[in-house]
Amino acid sequence: MKSAGKNRRSSMNTTPLRQRTIDTLKLGHYSERTIKAYIDWLVRISLHYNRSPEKLTEAEVQAFLLHLIEEKKLAWATVNQALASFRFLYEKVLHQERGGLRVPARRKVTRRAFAFSKEQIGTLLAAAQNPKHRALIMCVYGAGLRVSEVVRLRPEHIESSRHLIRVEQAKGCKDRYTTLSDRLLVELRSYYRCFHPGEWLFFGRDPSTPMPIGSAQKIFYLIRNRAGIPKGSLHTLRHSFATHMLESGADIFELKRMLGHASVKTTAGYIHISKEHLCSIVSPLDEL
Repeated sequence: MKSAGKNRRSSMNTTPLRQRTIDTLKLGHYSERTIKAYIDWLVRISLHYNRSPEKLTEAEVQAFLLHLIEEKKLAWATVNQALASFRFLYEKVLHQERGGLRVPARRKVTRRAFAFSKEQIGTLLAAAQNPKHRALIMCVYGAGLRVSEVVRLRPEHIESSRHLIRVEQAKGCKDRYTTLSDRLLVELRSYYRCFHPGEWLFFGRDPSTPMPIGSAQKIFYLIRNRAGIPKGSLHTLRHSFATHMLESGADIFELKRMLGHASVKTTAGYIHISKEHLCSIVSPLDEL
């Protein structure tokens, strides 16, 4: 596995095609994460056929997509990302028309994002014994942040006098503000006194670099397991923030701005009515 990983990293290492693709992605203001994902897919298909992607036919690329679906059993979203990377290469970099490239349409499935109860949130916070870990998960839940956003917070993003957190260059390369609660502010001040963060609020092993996303996720799973909660991820805290805000009567358009959603339809998808909340709703029949 390690040698395969090395081959994948070294393939297309210094080729003009790779550099052209990276340059074009940067000009299109794609995030570093997206650039890495697209390049990884181009490397992967070149290793599969042992040829440069620019020399592959449309039929070969389509066959590779079917290979990912039928043999590798990858999720639709993953295969769709591969398709997007190939289309970008052929249409934006090589200026070739590859209109025949496609993946089968995903069957429409309505899924409700899972959210923790307020009691479970309390249990998670109590299980977070390390002040840094507790401050991290409190930021995600208390401000509705994505994991990629919380690990890139800087101390100056905490605007305590205004009770706001500034989120810079988030998903879609947009800046926004979200709420900073009194309890979170107290926790962050305590954390700051203990750890004295420099450039990054939540730093990695090297204080000059942000905490890796994978490390933040591992921290959460350790806390969740210690709390005895069977399921849920760090992103579930963001779902829970949105759910609990809406259940408390928050305006959905204000919440949309805090979460950084492009459409209010996305925000509406976070509505989860707990049993307790449902029981508190009075039927209009009872008011007659």
